[in-house]
Amino acid sequence: MFDYLRKKKAEPAVLSEMLTKQRRYDSLVRALHTDIFRYAFWLCGDKHVAEDITQETFLRAWRSLDSLNDEKAAKAWLITILRRENARRFERKQFDYSDVEQDLLEDVLSTSHEDDTEQYWLRRQIGKLDIEYREPLLLQLIGGFSGDEIATMLELNRNTVMTRLFRARNQLKDALEAPEVRGQSNG
Repeated sequence: MFDYLRKKKAEPAVLSEMLTKQRRYDSLVRALHTDIFRYAFWLCGDKHVAEDITQETFLRAWRSLDSLNDEKAAKAWLITILRRENARRFERKQFDYSDVEQDLLEDVLSTSHEDDTEQYWLRRQIGKLDIEYREPLLLQLIGGFSGDEIATMLELNRNTVMTRLFRARNQLKDALEAPEVRGQSNG
C-alpha cells in the first residue's frame, strides 16, 4: 500500500521534471538552431548533410541536456556536440580516393550562379585553409565565439588559437592580394 502511495506522489514530480526539460530544450532549439545549422553547413558545404548533422546534434543534446549546467555556455556546448557528430560522419564513411586533384574537377551539377560572387570566392578560400586554421576561424566568424571559448572547445591553449586565427586571416589576405585575384597576369 505504501509503495502505491509513494508512486502516486512521485508521478507529478516526474511529469513536472519532464515538462521542465522539454521547455528548456525547446527554448534551446529556438534560440540556437539557426547558428548551429549555419556552422554545420560551413563544415560540410551540403544543405542536406548539414540538416542531418544539426538534427543529430539536437538529438544528442536532448539525451544529455541534464549535463548542461550553464545556459550561457549552451552555444559552445552544442558546437562541441556538432563537431563530434561531424567527425563521426567520417568515421562511418569509406572514401574512394582517386589520383585526380579535387581542385581540377569541374562542378557540372551546380545550378548556382554563386561562382561570380565574392562570397563564393571567400568560402572557397576558407575551404582551402588547413583544418587547424579553418576551424577556429569558422568558430569565430560563424559561431561568434571568443578566443577563450574556441580554446575550450578545441581543447587548445588560448595563445595557440589566437596564432591560428592570425595566420588564417593572413592567408586569406594573401589570397586576396594575389595577382590573379586582382585581374593581373603573372607575366
